[in-house]
Amino acid sequence: MEAFLVSLVTVATAEIGDRTQLLSLVLAAYYRKPWPILAGILIATLANHSAAGLIGLWFGYLLTPQVLALTVGVGLFAMALWTLKADKLDQETLASRRGAFLATLCAFFIAEIGDKTQIATVALSAGYRDLTAVVAGSTVGMLAANLPVVFCGHAFAARLPMKAIRLGAAALFLVTGVVFIMRATLH
Repeated sequence: MEAFLVSLVTVATAEIGDRTQLLSLVLAAYYRKPWPILAGILIATLANHSAAGLIGLWFGYLLTPQVLALTVGVGLFAMALWTLKADKLDQETLASRRGAFLATLCAFFIAEIGDKTQIATVALSAGYRDLTAVVAGSTVGMLAANLPVVFCGHAFAARLPMKAIRLGAAALFLVTGVVFIMRATLH
């Protein structure tokens, strides 16, 4: 349960203001079809984060528990620093006039490659070694962060304190990183 909850909170927090959340906003404004967009986000995230989780598991089994915990902790510190940088949406990520589902599926999957939420999924999967819990948590976290954007993003986009949200996400990554580093030093 810890792996699921930590993955959910970490990814949901990291997703706020992320380029894939900006992509969700653009797709919602363009297509105005929230359910196909959410379905595209769900399928793209499941595919992308499952691959990331498998990579994380592979790394997790290659390293000793102490080296793994230290690596994950340092990686989460790097994620904290990355989170402080505001994302911008790359126009090349947007799909053309395909249907809302297919456009979201393709654009979201591509935009998520190498994204901080995908990297966090790799790290969490390596650290917890529970693929199902981590992928489920990261996917639910992704949906939790994007659902309000898809349904009413334009109404709230200008009102969100993005700097405070990025600082909170960075703090969450730092705390999680400290937990993993403490695990490495206590074994």
